[in-house]
Amino acid sequence: MSDVQIRAAGPADLDAVLAFWKSAAEGTSISDDSDGVARLVARDPEALLLAVRVPPAGTEPGTPGADEELVGTVIAGFDGWRCSLYRLAVLPERRRQGIATALLAAAERRFTALGGRRADAMVLEANEPAHHAWAAAGYHREDQWRRWVRPLEA
Repeated sequence: MSDVQIRAAGPADLDAVLAFWKSAAEGTSISDDSDGVARLVARDPEALLLAVRVPPAGTEPGTPGADEELVGTVIAGFDGWRCSLYRLAVLPERRRQGIATALLAAAERRFTALGGRRADAMVLEANEPAHHAWAAAGYHREDQWRRWVRPLEA
């Protein structure tokens, strides 16, 4: 994983993030659009963490592999009360290489620095591979809770 770095997303990354989620993430969210992701980055510029493959030192610009490649994401949101994790996704061909582990470690460092005390993850019920990944990272399911939602009128 020496070719991967973790960094916060910026406004220039938003289109790439949305395209990445279509190919690498399970499920969709009502906020999976340019406005939704732009609001997230504007409100909390450190919340959307990206794992990017960086080209080897000395790679000539314009040559194949010379550009950064998005290989993973996680949203690490903190509202002052809860540490919430969303959209942990890794390119299928880059899974099981430590990228999700590195993203979660960066998210947990962020939460700790902000005073957070427990991280909660939103995980799709039907996404069995994700259940195993979260468990391997030390997270456990709390069956006594259910998510209740209501879309808001614009």
